[in-house]
Amino acid sequence: MANQLPETGFLRLPQIIGDKKVGTPPLIPVGKSCWWAGVKTGRFPSPVKLGQRVTVWRVEDIRALIENAQGAA
Repeated sequence: MANQLPETGFLRLPQIIGDKKVGTPPLIPVGKSCWWAGVKTGRFPSPVKLGQRVTVWRVEDIRALIENAQGAA
């Protein structure tokens, strides 16, 4: 799954947790409120604000999160 991600760049939240409306499969299968609670507690990576209404996550951070989860399983 992590090998399908680009080496660098940014991901928006629907690209991470999936979007059923447009058929985007989740990289990390959690709900939006669970994701934001995890960001608040430090379980999930912190976002980067690109603008007033644009929040993204570094691909490198998401890749590390997936790899750590696979290693723990």
